[in-house]
Amino acid sequence: MLIVITGPSGVGKTTIIKSLLRLNPNFKYSVSLTTRQPRHNEKHGIDYHFISEEEFKDKIAKDEFAEWSEVYGKYYGRLKKDLDDSASDVVVGIDVQGALKLKKTHPQGVFIFILPKSEKALEMQLRGRGTENESSLKTRLDSAIHELNKADEFDYKVINDEVNEAVKKIMCIIVAEKCRVRKCV
Repeated sequence: MLIVITGPSGVGKTTIIKSLLRLNPNFKYSVSLTTRQPRHNEKHGIDYHFISEEEFKDKIAKDEFAEWSEVYGKYYGRLKKDLDDSASDVVVGIDVQGALKLKKTHPQGVFIFILPKSEKALEMQLRGRGTENESSLKTRLDSAIHELNKADEFDYKVINDEVNEAVKKIMCIIVAEKCRVRKCV
């Protein structure tokens, strides 16, 4: 099963995914590639594969990506080979733009949109990171508001007002999907 966790920047996708992986060690996390610099707590190969723009564009030319996007002037993408593991449930954490692309190419996946408790909570989360100047923070917040309007294009919506509760709901979604007789695509 392909399990796609999406939502605007700062909504808690990474925290939720780390909890899901702890709960089910059989889940395989699909690490995406990016051309942005790592944040202070991120590790290459764990959080992202950090590569040069030249390497990224070479992979685009070789058609190696299941999806890729340019977000805030940096490239992000997911390799086809990482999604084609039929022996595991593959968990993907991805921005909204990329999730919509994956939904077209992998309609059998389970697409879960993470919502913030409120727009104010989302702003506080982004500010709390301390990784943005005021201008880029405004850009991210404006983008997040736009992305929140896309929530209805996904299979499920989960409000991340408390991480453990959000994770429980997602685990329930996964169990229900595994019991489903057929999925309309």
